[in-house]
Amino acid sequence: MTSLHLVSFSNSTFLLTGFPGLEQHYPWLSIPFSCIYAMVLSGNCLVLHVIRTEPSLHEPMFYFLAMLALTDLCMGLSTAHTVLGILWGLSQEIGLDACIAQTFFVHGLSCMESGVLLAMAFDRFTAICNPLRYTSILTNTRIIHIGMVILGRSFLLITAPIVRLKFFHYCRRRVLSHSFCLHQDLLRLACSDIRFNSLYALALVICTLLLDSVLIFISYTLILHSVLTIASREERLKSLKTCVSHTCAVLVFYIPIIGLTMVHRFGKHLSPVVHVLMGNIYILFPPLMNPIIYSIKTQQIRNRIQRWFIKQRSSRG
Repeated sequence: MTSLHLVSFSNSTFLLTGFPGLEQHYPWLSIPFSCIYAMVLSGNCLVLHVIRTEPSLHEPMFYFLAMLALTDLCMGLSTAHTVLGILWGLSQEIGLDACIAQTFFVHGLSCMESGVLLAMAFDRFTAICNPLRYTSILTNTRIIHIGMVILGRSFLLITAPIVRLKFFHYCRRRVLSHSFCLHQDLLRLACSDIRFNSLYALALVICTLLLDSVLIFISYTLILHSVLTIASREERLKSLKTCVSHTCAVLVFYIPIIGLTMVHRFGKHLSPVVHVLMGNIYILFPPLMNPIIYSIKTQQIRNRIQRWFIKQRSSRG
């Protein structure tokens, strides 16, 4: 493997970081990572297929789940070529334009997933706290509007700082910290004035990820308060069970973000492998786990997948 100081760069090329010190094990590491990406793509495609083909799942809760699966699918597609490209020995270099495009999609999709989780929390709040008006509140038209707002918020708000990356002068050693491109990583290598991008990114995190997490917490506080007023213990448990999948999805999304933030803030003394591993967990863990969570915890999807596999097996027989 060519050492970092021997790699020559053009003015628009960066070097992605794989797993420092483990280069000789890349062929073996590529096997689990390839399997993980295959599971991400197949799992989310299966959830989308089940929701599309099963009429009984054409209701608000599953429309939001389809948005979540589509977001996770796109997140997997946006990073697969660089992560697997390194492990397969294809290339560690990435051009500036490609890096900026990947940055746009990684951050936009992360913001979109946070918005979808908030919408799903609103769905559960409405279903439990206002069940009689559930279908009149979450109509198909309103769901489309919510989806468009999430999409617009996620990608329009990040356009300005991402476009500015194209015009920065990168004079420092062009080695990125992860096997994919991130906004803060490119800022670290820039020698231009980055104050606007730094402040804008901080404000964006506060107004999206942090605000969404607070609103999700408030919605569950109200849900818990409403459930505790139900007299029947069985009905209380039944209501809470409908929130288990979403609660797991929220934890799966926010825990890696908190972990990556803590590692970047307080883990400067840690091995670079830890930083790279946390970055990959942040990117891959939610898209991998969400289809598993909803396939196991959501009875309608679980039953439909079981029927689909039984049908496929009988047709082969």
